[in-house]
Parts: sequence; C-alpha cells; structure tokens
Amino acid sequence: MATKIRLQRHGRKNYAFYPIVIADSRAPRDGRFIERIGSYNPNTNPATVTLNFERALYWLNVGAQPTDTVRSILSHEGVLLMKHLQGGVKKGAFDEAEAQRRFEAWKANRQAAVDAAKANMASKKELEDKQRFEAEAAKNKAKAEEVAKKKAEIAAAKAEAEASAAAEAAANATEETPAAEAEAPAAE
Repeated sequence: MATKIRLQRHGRKNYAFYPIVIADSRAPRDGRFIERIGSYNPNTNPATVTLNFERALYWLNVGAQPTDTVRSILSHEGVLLMKHLQGGVKKGAFDEAEAQRRFEAWKANRQAAVDAAKANMASKKELEDKQRFEAEAAKNKAKAEEVAKKKAEIAAAKAEAEASAAAEAAANATEETPAAEAEAPAAE
C-alpha cells in the first residue's frame, strides 16, 4: 500500500484549515485516512502548525511520501532535517549526540528568526497605527480650525448686526428726541 502524508481540507469557504493525515494514495482527499498527525491553519499570521513530530518522523522513515505542501511544512518544522541527521548516524558520519546537538542548534536559530519576524511585524504595525493616529489628529485639528473660523465669522456677523441695530436704535432715539422736544414747546 502506497501511503501519503497530505492535507485534508476542512472549514468553510474562504476560511479553510487543513488536518495533516497519513492516507492511502488511492483514498479521496477528504476521505478515509490512517492517522492524523497534525494540523495547518493558514488563516493566522503567521500560519499555525501543530505537528506530532515523532509520528511524522516515523511515517517518513517507513516510506510515506509527503505531498509538496506537506514537505515544505515538515521541512519548516525540522522533521526532514532530523530524518537526514538520522541517516548520517546510520552511516557512521557522526553519533546520536552530535545529531541531537545539530538539531537543537538549528531549532534555536529558527526560533530566533521567527521571534525576530514577529517583533518586526509588531513594530511595523505599531508604526502604522501611530502614523494613522497622527494623520487623524491632523485632520481633526484642521477641521476644528475650520469650525472655529466659521464660528468666529458668525459671531463677527452677529456682533456687526447687533452694533448696526444699536446704532440704528440710537439714531432713531436721537430723531425722536428733537421731535418730542419740538412738540413739547408747542403744547405750552
């Protein structure tokens, strides 16, 4: 029986996640499988991979063939490197302790690279958020200045109207006063 390590598609439209399974190569993609060894979720940033390392290594050693995507996932998780190192131990190139030391060094470098990438993404996001906040603050300040200018114009127009009304009232009052004085002596 030819076995494959492949992905099954689950989830909904535009939001798929993939269990990593060991299946007969003749079985349908989402059909019967022998064993589930992990999952791959590309919807998160960065993509989330959970993998049973020992079982994946076991199936590779007994001859299961990974698909291209699963091969890249296994390579990223270090399963293919461990298989390669175990081959070196079998040939006598180095011992098991040296293989484990090399794998741990690779794992530490990979983790440092992942942490650096996450920190870079976080700092980039913070910078974008800060720039967006500053742009919005500038827009709000410009809008506040426009509103203040309009209010000042309205207040100036209102004050001018009140001043002209007061001047007109004063003019009417001065016109009425001589007329009242003129009427007053005539009444005597």
